[in-house]
Amino acid sequence: MATQQELFGGGLAVVTGAGAGIGEGLAHHLAGRLGMTVVIADIDEAAARRVAGELPAPGRGVPYVVDVRDAEAMAAMADWVGAELGPVRLLVANAGLQQFGYLWDTPADSWQRLVEVNINGVFHTARAFLPGMIAAPASAHVLVMASIGSVVSMPMQSSYIMSKHAVLAIAECLHQEIGLLGVEINVAAVLPGAVDSDIFTSAGGVDHGDVDAAEQHRRDMFAVRERAITPTEAAETIMDQAAQGEFYIVTQPEMVLGAMRSRAEQLVERRAPVPFRSRFVAQPDA
Repeated sequence: MATQQELFGGGLAVVTGAGAGIGEGLAHHLAGRLGMTVVIADIDEAAARRVAGELPAPGRGVPYVVDVRDAEAMAAMADWVGAELGPVRLLVANAGLQQFGYLWDTPADSWQRLVEVNINGVFHTARAFLPGMIAAPASAHVLVMASIGSVVSMPMQSSYIMSKHAVLAIAECLHQEIGLLGVEINVAAVLPGAVDSDIFTSAGGVDHGDVDAAEQHRRDMFAVRERAITPTEAAETIMDQAAQGEFYIVTQPEMVLGAMRSRAEQLVERRAPVPFRSRFVAQPDA
């Protein structure tokens, strides 16, 4: 079984949404632990530059400002990376947003922005980089950042949950398409459980309807941060499983695999969904 160092050491990685959260944790791990050159791709220039400057291996971080919603901008980035830095050994489609509120209260522009970042962003990333990776003679990996939300349903997060179900489907189909080509590119879906990040703080809310319910759900979800693993811990686990060739990469097996099992049982038994209760969220007294 290959190690992380054997598969990725010294290579080139591109991580979208690397200015914060799991993306930032991966950038630190890839540069510091594996000696990779990491393109810190983010729409937030200050965040991209900060992460690049804070990497434990000076000079290993290359900040690149890009909006994953922009197909032409993503194609231009792929061209620039290929010309200036060389072949990509690891591509991580990580950029994503969260949204709270009842579906009928969700602003149409918030819905559209989330779809464009969480779903279209994965499409534009794959479409921009995969042709070059397929043509390159070296092996490579693609990690698509899904979520435990890809295998559950949950009230007050319908737009986010919808998007992550779509992202998992993209990863599963892409894995099969690459398999048809017979090239040495391994596509995997990453399903993080509870990872400490600002995704709940920065999540969109609602500006009409039941605003209080949306904000209460945000506060409830903050309990995740109290018991979550760090992005650095998540990165270590993710890259270990990537090196082992896993397709479904999970940061907390007990939690995520339990959710996957429950989802499968629900579908087979044709049970109507009931509100998903995370074990990390404080529950009311019985």
